[in-house]
Amino acid sequence: MEFFSTSVAFNGLFLLLLLFEVLVFSPLLISGDHQRLINDHSSPLFPSNFLFGTASSSYQFEGAFMSDGKGVNNWDVFTHKTGTIIDGSNGDIAVDHYNRYQEDIELMHSLGVNTYRFSISWARILPNGRFGAINPAGIRHYNNLIDALLLKGIEPFVTLFHYDLPQELEDRYGGWLSPQIQKDFRYFADVCFEAFGDRVKYWGTFNEPNILVVETYRNGVYPPGHCSGSFGNCAYGNSETEPFIAAHNVILSHAAAVQLYRAKYQRKQRGSIGIVMNAIWFEPISNSSADKLAVQRAQSFFLKWFLDPIMYGSYPAEMQDILGSSLPLFSNNEQKKLQSSLDFIGINHYTSLYVKDCIFSTCEQGTGTSKTEGFALQTGEKDGVSIGERTSMDYYYVHPQGMEKIVTYVKESYNNTPMFIAENGYGDLNNVSATIEDSLNDFNRVKFISSYLDSLAKAIRKGADVRGYFVWSLLDNFEWVFGYTRRFGLFYVDYATLKRTPKSSATWYKQFIAKNKAIKSTTTTLAKNNQEHSQNYAV
Repeated sequence: MEFFSTSVAFNGLFLLLLLFEVLVFSPLLISGDHQRLINDHSSPLFPSNFLFGTASSSYQFEGAFMSDGKGVNNWDVFTHKTGTIIDGSNGDIAVDHYNRYQEDIELMHSLGVNTYRFSISWARILPNGRFGAINPAGIRHYNNLIDALLLKGIEPFVTLFHYDLPQELEDRYGGWLSPQIQKDFRYFADVCFEAFGDRVKYWGTFNEPNILVVETYRNGVYPPGHCSGSFGNCAYGNSETEPFIAAHNVILSHAAAVQLYRAKYQRKQRGSIGIVMNAIWFEPISNSSADKLAVQRAQSFFLKWFLDPIMYGSYPAEMQDILGSSLPLFSNNEQKKLQSSLDFIGINHYTSLYVKDCIFSTCEQGTGTSKTEGFALQTGEKDGVSIGERTSMDYYYVHPQGMEKIVTYVKESYNNTPMFIAENGYGDLNNVSATIEDSLNDFNRVKFISSYLDSLAKAIRKGADVRGYFVWSLLDNFEWVFGYTRRFGLFYVDYATLKRTPKSSATWYKQFIAKNKAIKSTTTTLAKNNQEHSQNYAV
């Protein structure tokens, strides 16, 4: 027994020395409360095989919009129209990740992440959608990126579609409004599985389709900009019907890609495939039964809109009751293809909101109040008090407990299907008058990431099968209609020179990952030694 106790003491001393080295000899130090956010935990928060990473997307990062045979996509066209982007910018260069990916992989490696989530530009692989030849330069680029990641021990986590559609498909038949796109997406997926699947073990079919169809076909702020009525002043569109037609085609395109992967590739390549959804935690604005029912409707018209068909083969009952015949139907054959057509659920979680009933109550005009949104007003305030600290993004509030709650909700709604937090992050305004030092001291982002990780750990301890976490984002980048006016990066990008500089959050994330690894490593060693010494003692 004395030998066993001495071994524990020695290992404890080793752990303290290791943590001292990690926390003190970092290239940048975080002090005060922010250092405490690292020091508070003396036991591993996450499983030993947990993935820590950063996230990106092709249009927001790559640039090189007309390089090496790439075709034109919908965002290339949209951002070159006057008045579509808040600062008049575009992603022609973005942060030049296409040419600087080696440098950016070194940045990831310096953080200690073991995975990187990125998307493939459909128009870079198939410049004209399905019409025309595969672009060998596009295949070569992503092969080089994947190989470079693996060389550094970073697992590729690949999204097939992150908003950017070959313009050819929009021009030929209206993109996601036509069932033709199901066949074309399946073909694109086939090309990617064949070219990259021997090394890619995680595939996401779509990123945030619930955001895509709403912003594209209801609000009209994403290309091609369709809307009608009170939703906006668009030249084309029908906000009452088009979002549901597009969603239907996205869901069936997802199912087609999953069916192909499972039949042709999965057994040999031994990967997994899922979908990534935007997920908001909704709180009832009061304890009334009407507001609680409104919360259910809000989720049914947002998250469950896509996940229910994919998991169970039909749209949520709340949608069917309210929309009736205007909601498309799945055939019996489609229902069979859909059910459980994923291996994991990706969750992009940034905010929580209050919800107020608009069926039995009077509501002011706002998001969620229409029939097509479930008659459930979404707001960040109750009695003049915000649900959490406001951020630079509309409807984005800091509410860490929402992470545990939304993960638990998905766990309970979908049989604890494996989950990944595919995006989570904090956006600052791009203050052009701020000094570089001020821009690098992003302590609000440090607090945000730390508190959300802590909330996520609570959900995992209670049984949620979460297998990874990705910060949005590695770099400041092009933030869709916000252009370059918002910064989400762990690394500051000087948009004039494209120089990358680590912010305080990059240092914090590096230290957090290192400590989590150190604790897990030492805990494993202790457990092994304890087992050996117990066996020796028994002998």
